[in-house]
Amino acid sequence: MTAVQHITVLGATGSIGLSTLDVIARHPDRYQVFALTGFSRIAELEALCVKHKPRYAVVPDAVVAHQLQVSLRAAGLVTEVLHGAQSLCEVAAHADVDVVMAAIVGAAGLPPTLAAAEAGKKVLLANKEALVMSGALFMQAVKRGGAVLLPIDSEHNAIFQCLPGDYARGLQQVGVRRVLLTASGGPFREMPLDQLHAVTPEQACAHPNWSMGRKISVDSASMMNKGLELIEACWLFDASPAQIEVVVHPQSVIHSLVDYVDGSVLAQLGNPDMRTPISHALAWPERIDSGVAPLDLFAIARLDFQVPDEQRFPCLRLAREAAQAGGTAPAMLNAANEVAVAAFLERRIRFPEIASIIEHVLQAEPAVALECLDTVLVADGQARNLAERWLAQR
Repeated sequence: MTAVQHITVLGATGSIGLSTLDVIARHPDRYQVFALTGFSRIAELEALCVKHKPRYAVVPDAVVAHQLQVSLRAAGLVTEVLHGAQSLCEVAAHADVDVVMAAIVGAAGLPPTLAAAEAGKKVLLANKEALVMSGALFMQAVKRGGAVLLPIDSEHNAIFQCLPGDYARGLQQVGVRRVLLTASGGPFREMPLDQLHAVTPEQACAHPNWSMGRKISVDSASMMNKGLELIEACWLFDASPAQIEVVVHPQSVIHSLVDYVDGSVLAQLGNPDMRTPISHALAWPERIDSGVAPLDLFAIARLDFQVPDEQRFPCLRLAREAAQAGGTAPAMLNAANEVAVAAFLERRIRFPEIASIIEHVLQAEPAVALECLDTVLVADGQARNLAERWLAQR
């Protein structure tokens, strides 16, 4: 009988966190929640604590921690409420934790995800920024800590499923010619270019296929999400940017493909539901029920593919250039994008200006080699300052 695994969910109140908890709840004989973390949705975090009864909960500051602790004690729970960035790292690296779902969006997710890797945990990576920002440093931590790294993004999980078990020997050595990274194209795939300057945050967040948080939804609309995934795929699968081709696939049924030198192309298909990759990674190398409905190919009827339009989606070009430049360029790209997306959601800039800010930052500050985590954090801070300065001067 499989031993019960104790799981820390970083970013429990987001869409990935909630999907993870849904899968966990379906298999109480296999999984138990150890810690839940949340940032702004404290009422939702409290409800999750009542339902899943973790040993720890982590919130941003001491005031919120005290309030939540009082509420949980009143509900009869023994959950201990911690606060701050260091506490995130502690519940990720705790000796009693087996699995860490890394689902905190943005740069804030890097330190606890890195801590989980260094502690040798089974890391389910939904925070793409950890690899985008720190690249080689993160992969070195995985190797040094003896961690098991499994991708949660539907595209990277699909690639993982389509690759042979010994792909770490090198893609060319196992006969891989290309990795085909699919993209839905988001809500603006067919919108006339001259109308993009007038789109609203609500339109950008209305993804046609997936239910996601606001920041990731905007990234999908700009295709920066796909650009970040391209960079992440380079590190996950030891691939060069030239080995990865982005394919627009509006139905989001084929989640990615692997092209082999013998002419075979393997694809992973499924309904657009994040519980599929989550359950795959949780149970790997086994398979468990995820709660996802079977794929009905007759209802889908057709699958379409298009070449991405980089005039429409300049963020994709910028991400590929950052991947080729290496060093701190991807970290700067990510930081500038976070500032730009926040400004767009606050209606301070128009949608096309997201790419303008990122390009300005990348041109203003040259990339340097990654030497340590401090190098990453300095580059992140410089990029944010440059982006904020651009906003202040416009």
